[in-house]
Amino acid sequence: MNKKALRNLLKERRALIQPEGHGFERPTGQGRRAPGLTQHQVDQILHETPGKYRRLESGAWPRPDIDFVRRVALLFALNEQEWRSLCRYAGIGDPPGPLTPESGKQVPGVWQEAVNGMAHMAYVTDASWELIAHNQAFARMFPDGRVPTNTMRWMLLDPDGRNTLTNWATAWAPLVLPQLRAALSGRPDDDILQQLEKEVLADPDCAPIWEAGGAHIHPDGDERPLLHAQDGPGWVTMCAAEPMTAPGARLIVLVFHPGTRRAHLRTPMLRAH
Repeated sequence: MNKKALRNLLKERRALIQPEGHGFERPTGQGRRAPGLTQHQVDQILHETPGKYRRLESGAWPRPDIDFVRRVALLFALNEQEWRSLCRYAGIGDPPGPLTPESGKQVPGVWQEAVNGMAHMAYVTDASWELIAHNQAFARMFPDGRVPTNTMRWMLLDPDGRNTLTNWATAWAPLVLPQLRAALSGRPDDDILQQLEKEVLADPDCAPIWEAGGAHIHPDGDERPLLHAQDGPGWVTMCAAEPMTAPGARLIVLVFHPGTRRAHLRTPMLRAH
């Protein structure tokens, strides 16, 4: 727990909430002049016993209830970065999930310009693997240049995806399906992820792999075989990252090497000197 950072974050954001917007009158005579809601008003708005919010803001609550912390974050209109910081400052660690269902569904528009400037295949998906942005190098990977609307569905269920992803049953599906399972654990109410799970369970090839489990939850650094529509068979090395404003969204950069994979092609880990 970082009591000072916790107090500063909550006090700053509390000061931005106008009491009048929640039915309170601002005193006009002698008395309090501090901006925003009082600690007691926060308790009133959240229908909590007096003093509960004060315990959170002061750091006097060693293990605060995550549901209460979430309600405070929503009241204060925190963004996802602030939500993560709040949980860390309060001693909870990383939040168990996004603050709102809409989180992870959009990224700043400059991401399209960013992927356009990359020489390697690159694309951005939201938290449900819906394609948000991609470059022309990525479009070249597909026979007709038409990119899929949902990359998870394409990887797992589309016949063209299974043909493109060489050795699909051994090199791709067992490593991709756990990513879907992990996403569902953090977003169990996501309609798109729920539909993907239904389609996976109904598919005779995917269902046994899904039931077998697996703990591979991201592709960063993975090397897998791939049949490129323009450049032929080869191997792709994946770089994966998450846009900071969109938890669950992902930037994927695909570094393609045509031909037969050679062990010495694997790039060593980078470390600061």
